[in-house]
Amino acid sequence: MNITILAIESSCDDTSAAVIQNGVVLSNSIANQSVHEEYGGVVPELASRSHQQNIVPVIEKALKQAGVTKQEISAVAFTRGPGLLGSLLVGTSFAKGFALAHGCKLIEVNHLHAHVLASFIQTPQEKVPEPTFPFLCLLVSGGHTQIIVAQSFTNMEIIGTTIDDAAGEAFDKCAKVLGLPYPGGPHIDRHAQLGNPKAFSFNKPHISGLDYSFSGLKTSVLYFLRDALRTNPQFIEHHIDDICATLQKTIVDILLDKLHKAVQQTGIKQIVIGGGVAANSGLRNAIADYGVQHTCATYIPELRYTTDNAAMIAVTAYHKYLAQDFATQDISPRARYSLQEYFGR
Repeated sequence: MNITILAIESSCDDTSAAVIQNGVVLSNSIANQSVHEEYGGVVPELASRSHQQNIVPVIEKALKQAGVTKQEISAVAFTRGPGLLGSLLVGTSFAKGFALAHGCKLIEVNHLHAHVLASFIQTPQEKVPEPTFPFLCLLVSGGHTQIIVAQSFTNMEIIGTTIDDAAGEAFDKCAKVLGLPYPGGPHIDRHAQLGNPKAFSFNKPHISGLDYSFSGLKTSVLYFLRDALRTNPQFIEHHIDDICATLQKTIVDILLDKLHKAVQQTGIKQIVIGGGVAANSGLRNAIADYGVQHTCATYIPELRYTTDNAAMIAVTAYHKYLAQDFATQDISPRARYSLQEYFGR
């Protein structure tokens, strides 16, 4: 009997639905929200309203692309958290209603857990290499920067995390200071590819252990620009490529330094990256180079699976289905939902 799961992702501003059958993702439909660009960031109320408008057509499209009917669905999965509560509520409510209406199982998924497993996404068109357990995952997103040891699909432990801002926040907030459009990360990446990463110097934090910190870096960039603009009001305009290249290299160096320490401490040489910042070309290249230099196997998800998507929710839900880990109808979304709590620690 086929295991066919409909997965829904609605943690922030992208509405996504995917269908997975026996571990193979048959469809992955995404509706983006451009309304937030003029505000320089996601507006929660606008995001939740857009999810309400998008969720039905996105799910219909995912089912149609997969060639699957609603009656064939074995379970419906949804992102329970972390994320924007209003956005999560839309996906959670739809999933609960769908499960009731069609008599199928209900599966809750932690958004971060799904990012870790994004490298396991398989499609009918292509079979990609998968990491083996245990592996280290560098999870880098707008709100989280963590080093995770994955012992199995359903057993993971955080061994390093940020004590203040996440790497994605550093990218976006520095981009805002530079006058770049939202979201700032991709614009920094684009400029960085044209600049000299050694043109300037920004402070790097000195945090013990495997934890991260990015608040000092943001302050360093802010003061650097303040002083430079005093003598040359067009400094940013004239040096935008070099500023972005230096900033990007600094963030990547910070990330790789702690990851290297984790490899040394654990002896694990299987490395995975996940999260929205995993789309950054500087980080992707650095991870690949690190693997070659230190004889580590590295796994980097396709670009389309680094940002929020339901395919990663589907893969995670499939393995939870195999473990018979189902949710009940009294479940509610969680804006803050740590991996420790999710895994019952």
